[in-house]
Amino acid sequence: MSEIHFPASLPGLEPLKTFRLTAVEGSTGLYSLDSTELPDVRLFLLDPAVHLPGYSPRTQGQLSLLGDPAAEDVRVLVIVNTSDGAPHVNLLAPVVLDVLRAQGTQVILEGQDLPVRAALPQPAEMR
Repeated sequence: MSEIHFPASLPGLEPLKTFRLTAVEGSTGLYSLDSTELPDVRLFLLDPAVHLPGYSPRTQGQLSLLGDPAAEDVRVLVIVNTSDGAPHVNLLAPVVLDVLRAQGTQVILEGQDLPVRAALPQPAEMR
């Protein structure tokens, strides 16, 4: 998948709605999400299935903006933040993609006790 349309812009990135999703070379499960409308805007997304195997958010009922895609067409990624030098991920508000329609949205997982800033395990901790 490369170009992704967000029917509602990602929070804080309004009015940007079209992004390119690219795997970061040499980093399994890490992606760059770059705005096609404003090239200086970039987020990094992490595949929790690769790096956080215990993370299993419940997104059912929250994907109406994407037309309620079938479970097999849904991919969940989490936003990586390194603003304080150490990598953290937002587990409470993942980016959810409908891979069939190349659309995405960011959802807030209501009723789930998940952190907005979870420390990303270091490689030795992931074993």
